[in-house]
Amino acid sequence: MQRPNTKKSITLTSTALMALALSGCTAMGGGNIPSASSPITPTEAKQGSEAHPQLLAEFGGAMTGPYANYVERVGKNISVQSGLGNAQDDFNVSLLNSSVNNAFAIPGGYVYVTRQLVGLMNNEAELAGVLGHEVGHVAARHSAKRQARSQRNSILGVLGQVASSVLLGDSGLGKIGQQLSSQVPQLATLSYSRNQELQADELGIQYLNNAGYDPRAMATLLSSLAAQNSLDAQLQGRGNATMPAWASTHPDPASRVQTALGKAQGMTGVTNRDTFLARIDGIMYGDDPKQGIIEGSTFTHPDLRLSFSAPQGFYMVNGTRAVSINGDSGRGQLSTGPYNGNLDTYVRGVFTALGGDQQTIAPQEMKRTTVNGIPATYGTARVNNGQSNVDVVVFAYEFSKTSAFHFMTISQSGRSGTFNPMFQSMRRISSAEAARIVPRKVDVVTVRRSDTVQSLANRMAYDTGKVERFRVLNGLSSSQGVTAGQKVKIVVK
Repeated sequence: MQRPNTKKSITLTSTALMALALSGCTAMGGGNIPSASSPITPTEAKQGSEAHPQLLAEFGGAMTGPYANYVERVGKNISVQSGLGNAQDDFNVSLLNSSVNNAFAIPGGYVYVTRQLVGLMNNEAELAGVLGHEVGHVAARHSAKRQARSQRNSILGVLGQVASSVLLGDSGLGKIGQQLSSQVPQLATLSYSRNQELQADELGIQYLNNAGYDPRAMATLLSSLAAQNSLDAQLQGRGNATMPAWASTHPDPASRVQTALGKAQGMTGVTNRDTFLARIDGIMYGDDPKQGIIEGSTFTHPDLRLSFSAPQGFYMVNGTRAVSINGDSGRGQLSTGPYNGNLDTYVRGVFTALGGDQQTIAPQEMKRTTVNGIPATYGTARVNNGQSNVDVVVFAYEFSKTSAFHFMTISQSGRSGTFNPMFQSMRRISSAEAARIVPRKVDVVTVRRSDTVQSLANRMAYDTGKVERFRVLNGLSSSQGVTAGQKVKIVVK
């Protein structure tokens, strides 16, 4: 979560902005859908240019410098293979400052990949493969075709496909719950069908082959994504590997590995592994301290000088505008908005925004309290979501006379107490504690004769899962070792 802009509310801004942005990604202005791989139309170019600034803002902004320049060069080279444009300058490729594994493309020649996903990759062909896959979705007009069938043209309709919830139902409140649980800024693409995924894989492999890359890189990257999703679930104590990330909007990467390998059978090409590792050496990995960091179950923001812990059994996802808290028994998020010095008014305003145009939501009761020396006010409302009653809680804290932060949570009726430990954990952090928070980065090292997987993993800047993280980061199976002279990635502070 970035430092708040107090000039405007960011409580529900994510939904509004993404609704606008995705209108370019999911609708074709009512006209005929262009045939696969036909050039970018003027309408698509206009839609993409309008969506681009908002997408950058939602994903932490575009990075600049050597890392971004390298990704841009590879991305433009692979994008031009699609036939959407005749020149590399027809495409705009952005490296996003986001700690979520994600990549996407929108009509108009706009292609995006996060620094986190780049850090997971192990060669240039994998980078080209991911971007080629995304361009393949655009070339085949997949989002437009799904939009034409669904007859929806807002982000809430998209989220209905991506993150439906039995707990929260299909009402307006259910859609708010989807926002809370899915971290809207990270879900910038439609959930594609299996056939569309396979077609995009096939197109991406074709682009790789045309550009001279090893088409098998598509399969190795999909394998790394599947392993990363599984590891995330394990480390977060979840029973499944679903995450608001590239592999969940692009489902089932594990089952597509063999299909991708089959499509690439008999093809060869370069991977440019050493070049890739040299170009990404030092890239930030994980959370950017300017947006706050998640360590286990604790979120800490050095600039905002706050910290809290999620309840046991819940996991968090950090976004540019909010931190989402997700679990089987409820969902929530930490965010902020304009504050005029009155916590009661602030809390009631959040409830009003939650209801939107579809429902009127107001707290049945409001209580004032103090949490670790911080003035706080909370309100609770019991609302029917169309299937059952759910409890909505807004718990706000006054950090200064002009600054407030709040949790919004939704849980089953009578279960809102699940979040009480989190509400009570909010605290200010000292300047000394804030100064100790530094970013992690990828460090490319050469394996020495004395090195083993264990010794290299011991250098990883994590308290848990060192060996597992090292293997996933380097695309190593549980039985693979390392050899002297090999270049590998570790994550350091």
